[in-house]
Parts: sequence; structure tokens; C-alpha cells
Amino acid sequence: MSDLAYRSETGAAAATDGNGAGTPERLSLGVAARLSRYLQVLTQARKMGKETISSQELSDYTHVNSTQIRRDLSGFGKFGKRGVGYNVDSLVAQIRKILRTAGQHNIGLFGAGHLGTAIASSEIFADHGFRIVAVFDADADKVGAQVGNLTVRHTAELSGVVEEEDIVVAVLAVPNAAAQSLADELVDAGVKIIFNYSEALIQVPPEVTVHTSSPAVDLLYALYFYLT
Repeated sequence: MSDLAYRSETGAAAATDGNGAGTPERLSLGVAARLSRYLQVLTQARKMGKETISSQELSDYTHVNSTQIRRDLSGFGKFGKRGVGYNVDSLVAQIRKILRTAGQHNIGLFGAGHLGTAIASSEIFADHGFRIVAVFDADADKVGAQVGNLTVRHTAELSGVVEEEDIVVAVLAVPNAAAQSLADELVDAGVKIIFNYSEALIQVPPEVTVHTSSPAVDLLYALYFYLT
């Protein structure tokens, strides 16, 4: 693929490092979304003990065309071997590097109710290099309780803990009515990424990213393709 064609797909040319793996300045949303899906499958495959995986297997799990998968990955270097497939450990490391998520990233979890407790107990974040380092709640009855190996703090401590624990991501598992004011405090504390499990429409400055996760919206999306 020509550099110009690749630039149009990713939004930036890929500069290769000494190992032949690309490190693009900026990925397009499409490429970033697909790489994230590949990483999810690869992480689970590694937990299952798989050492190699083919582009067709990735396609079966992600529903992305195998040709597209090979195209996405070949733009960053030579990762696989014909007839063998991709080394799972190596590809996990390389995709994390491409997505700039290598290393450890600290999360502050807000909400110690049923949803927050379930999130804290899940390996979904830890599998991808994220670590929940603090749990907060505004309910005095929950403050001081244990969620996993963490003690629930009051949200009034938010600012100091964000700085102390170097929290870069906030996960909101709070009632809709509390989400915006909490987001405002997080922005003031310097948090740049908010993962929102509430249904609230959160407004933040342009430099802050909000991702709202809604099972209902995901179900509507799936039903649209099923019904049509």
C-alpha cells in the first residue's frame, strides 16, 4: 500500500521503529476501533492458552473481513507468518504500543453500588493494563466499606486522590442526576477521560473525552442489523 493511501486510511503516516512495527502519529477512528477489537480477542485468546492466531480466526470473532485485518496490521509492520498466523503475545504488545496503551494506567471508580462493585470485581480493565486504584461514593453509609481490596472514599476527597494516585481515567457508575456535577469536579481535578455508565448527557470541555456505555443502545444497534 502506498504511503498516501495508508495516510488516508489512518489519518497519519506510520513511522516504523527498529523492529518494523509502526507508530502512527494519529489513527483514524475506524482503525483505532478495529485494533481495539483485535486486542480484546487476542487478550481472551491468550487467557485460553493460545500461542498463535490466524487472521481468519480474528475475523470469526470480530466480524471484520480477514483481508481488512491483514491490511490493518501490515500497515504497522510484519507481525504474522504465512501458514502460521500471528504470535498472540507479540501482537498484544504491538497493538498496545500502537494504541499507546502500553504500561499501567490508573482508574478512579465512582459509585460503590451494585454496578460499581461488579466493575471493580471484573478483570475487564486489568486485562488491558488499567488498574482501579480508588473507589468513591457520596453515600456516607458506603464510605469505609471494602470493594475488593480497596476502601471506599468519599467523593469529597476526589481532587487530592486524583493527584496522589495519578488517575487518568474516571469510570462513572452513578445515578444520572449526579453524573454532570461529578464530571465537572473531575475536569477541575485534571482528569481527561471519563467512561460514563449512566444515561446522563455529560458536557465537558473539548480537551476531555467522554465515552458513554449503554447496553440499551448496543442492543438497539444489534437489533437493527438482525431485523433488517
